Amino acid sequence: MSRVIRFHRTGGPEVLQIDEIDVPAPGANEVQINVRALGINRAEVMYRTGQYVIEPTFPAMLGYEAAGTVSAVGPGVVGFAVGDAVSVVPAFSFDEYGLYGELVNAPAHAVVKHPEALSFTEAAATWMKFVTAYGALIELGGLQAGETVLIRAASSSVGLAAIQIANMVGAVPVALTRTSDKREALLQAGAAAVIATQEQDMVAEVMTMTHGKGARMAFDPVGGPEVALVLKALANHGIFFQYGALDTRDIPVSVMDLLGKHLTLRGYQLFEITQDREKLERAKHFINEGLASGQLQPVIDRTFSFDEMAEAHRYMESNAQVGKIVVTL
Repeated sequence: MSRVIRFHRTGGPEVLQIDEIDVPAPGANEVQINVRALGINRAEVMYRTGQYVIEPTFPAMLGYEAAGTVSAVGPGVVGFAVGDAVSVVPAFSFDEYGLYGELVNAPAHAVVKHPEALSFTEAAATWMKFVTAYGALIELGGLQAGETVLIRAASSSVGLAAIQIANMVGAVPVALTRTSDKREALLQAGAAAVIATQEQDMVAEVMTMTHGKGARMAFDPVGGPEVALVLKALANHGIFFQYGALDTRDIPVSVMDLLGKHLTLRGYQLFEITQDREKLERAKHFINEGLASGQLQPVIDRTFSFDEMAEAHRYMESNAQVGKIVVTL
């Protein structure tokens, strides 16, 4: 028997409960993992509350990121052996796999060996954020040295990952945050500049720092009315990536900005990368190189115990974190 965390109805963090289940042996192309740490993601909060892209089937498992050791491998699996230290890339749907458990099965294509210097806690805080940021900035956006990228919700785990990836390729990451409260933390995290959008004229600040050219790219999980200002701060042929909907209101788009600057507005999801084997392999290579060189470093805000999963979700919903929330086992 293994303890897992599931929910039997949608709702607040209190619907999460610990159940004991028999975990089957890994099937074909599956890896079974003794979990040591779990990364907590906004998608899991949305799934728990019934606001995600798929509807839960009860009792519902959840969890995209885990790190631990291989306990068994299924038929057809190569490259992994019992005892290997591994972590899991979000490359599946919650209706296929969930990782909130002491012992879990995961699809082999989503499992990766991480650098030996990386702890289980750090490994669980790695793949969702770095692959998400890599996919837009590098794989699809082609961000180059010297180019400016505007990063909304910059204190989130993905925002901090985007800052590190931009620095890794020599670009200029500009953190956008609502107030100055997190300014110093963002500068210490590697932001070239921080703009408090409720306190400063964001467009004027961007134009000043880019000598009137504007930013090459924007990376935004928020959406909502402020997108109009972000678009005004983009350069000619700039690209805007929308990868979340923390503000579910429609985004306003100025036709004159769109036409006059030949802008590209693009919706983006992590699964564009993780469900394409070639793109996923390129992402793994890029991120492993960054981890090995120290240019990419998981930023962990706070850890909770497995029994404190509801508290971890409440903390996620508070938006107080700077970096990743991790649950340890």
